[in-house]
Amino acid sequence: MKEKLNGTILKGIGGFYYVETEQGVFECRARGKFRKENISPLVGDRVVAEVQENSRQGYVLEIQERKNQMVRPAISNIDQVMIVFAAAKPDINLQMLQKFIVYAEHLNIEPVLIINKVDLDPEKNYEKVTRVFQRAGYHVIEASAKGEIGIEEIVTTLKDKISVFAGPSGAGKSTLLNRLKPGLMLKTGDLSKKIDRGTHTTRHAELIDLDFGGRVADTPGFTSLDLNELQVEEIKECFPEFRTLSSHCRFNGCNHLKEPDCAVKAAVESGELESFRYEFYMLIQEEKKNFRRYK
Repeated sequence: MKEKLNGTILKGIGGFYYVETEQGVFECRARGKFRKENISPLVGDRVVAEVQENSRQGYVLEIQERKNQMVRPAISNIDQVMIVFAAAKPDINLQMLQKFIVYAEHLNIEPVLIINKVDLDPEKNYEKVTRVFQRAGYHVIEASAKGEIGIEEIVTTLKDKISVFAGPSGAGKSTLLNRLKPGLMLKTGDLSKKIDRGTHTTRHAELIDLDFGGRVADTPGFTSLDLNELQVEEIKECFPEFRTLSSHCRFNGCNHLKEPDCAVKAAVESGELESFRYEFYMLIQEEKKNFRRYK
């Protein structure tokens, strides 16, 4: 006898999708209609699966609408991306940090900034960065896995949400993740044990349960930060402090570039808006213009 169940894809590998339902985890294939429609189920998808009674196998029948999705890694319905940068060794690269934030905004994923290794910056220069991004409306956590700083705040932020960690190498992502869940970044056979099948060794995205509630993707975050795919109108929407000011611009649809009576440019001149945020916005627009010119 067959039964339809709602569930979430925890892992996808080799054409199999491991769907968690209220009756446990089932190993499912995707129906052929998805291939015909050029749709691939993703980790994080909320689906309807048809399963066979007395079996741990079935088929994915329907994919519910996604609120967002990433291409690399292929994962959907993410609540937040934890963007990790080190306070020192290496120093914070503000341009790269802002690229991560803009890309998260573009994907409709809430960015949370973690300034890690704060114990390596005794002069607390990182506090300037904290203030700037808090002022822009972002949640910023100052942390150190080794110094046991900010861990409780990270736990509270991750609880009951689906999260992805991202950031440059050397920022301490793996150390933080292993502090939150020891062995998280090591490949385990936990899911395979649940469904009583052999362990796969191919690298893949996978949602891992956190002991305190919530899930985190066992995969690197953004592996591509090509902002050239964004349109001019999309770029300005990736700066939340611009959105607040734009209603005061003279022109509807102001791009905050050469238009007169622009509230964003006025806020930069008055010091209400951080100048380096606007300078970065201009840099992206210039890069996009050059990209179009030489494409």
